[in-house]
Amino acid sequence: MVEYVGLDISMEETSVCVMSESGGIIWEGKVASAPDPLARAVRLHAPRAAKVGLETGPLSTWLWHGLRDAGISVVCLDARHAQGALSMRINKTDRNDAAGLAQLVRMGWYREVQVKGLDAHAENALLGARALLVRQRVELESQIRGLLKNFGLRVKATKGRAFGQAVSGLRGKLPALEGLLSALIEVWSSLRQQIAGLTQQVRAQAERDPICRLLMSMPGVGPMTALAYRAAIDDPARFGHSASVGAYLGLTPRRYASGEVDRMGRISRCGDPLVRAYLFEAANVMLSRAGKPHPLKSWGARLAKRSGFKKARVALARRMAVVLHRMWRDGTEFGAAKAAI
Repeated sequence: MVEYVGLDISMEETSVCVMSESGGIIWEGKVASAPDPLARAVRLHAPRAAKVGLETGPLSTWLWHGLRDAGISVVCLDARHAQGALSMRINKTDRNDAAGLAQLVRMGWYREVQVKGLDAHAENALLGARALLVRQRVELESQIRGLLKNFGLRVKATKGRAFGQAVSGLRGKLPALEGLLSALIEVWSSLRQQIAGLTQQVRAQAERDPICRLLMSMPGVGPMTALAYRAAIDDPARFGHSASVGAYLGLTPRRYASGEVDRMGRISRCGDPLVRAYLFEAANVMLSRAGKPHPLKSWGARLAKRSGFKKARVALARRMAVVLHRMWRDGTEFGAAKAAI
């Protein structure tokens, strides 16, 4: 007889439910939310565990990898799908949720989530930290501009070191706010330095990675786009068809079809928004900058004339994502034959 285990994870403790093949509960309890204690509990109370199920959440990646390294067959369930089944229970408790997850893995009524490698999460963390600092720098620049406009002063410089020099030159005209502006400029300068450091890390990591170098052979794709795409996909074998990557990144339109109604909406915007933003930028570069002609760019240019630049950029970003996946799967650099996909 085999057992099935459900883990309802919290930050401090995890509710564990061990269920028999027939659906009876063998053991229930709470264990510290860490891989080693959970692995010991599974080996002790479910030595013949066929599957251990846990939901997606903040700790799921760490626990999934830890349990997998311990030799335990663990699956990660989509929390949105699992919630549909768990919400049928009258009482919402951690104990009941653990029993519900055990029941789901026993019956096979779940959608398994592909858990990315820890390296991909580290790359995502690097890109996310840089994007956060960039947003803070832009917001700080806007605050400084708005503050100075209240006193009739305008900062004409738009970006880079020139912005800081322009603001520093205006401080003398506002003695009452000189200390405030000095503090803001100091923070702004620190943000610029940290962003430059993280940018250098991204470029160095992309140059060292052979997959990123392969992806960067496509015009418009730089280190940021290549590393973000690599981290988002992680394993190209996850997708049986390259066309599925467009939907995974939220670049395909929503559809509503019921009865006589059948309409297409805007793109779904699901998936990683940072990768999608970088692909938009790459498509914009391919369309707007002069370069060697190729079928992919020509296709985007024809679409821009017919449907407008914005729609063409979105469509080109989707097609670029599809072609990048095929390049990765085949191990071939960008060329006219691949761009025609």
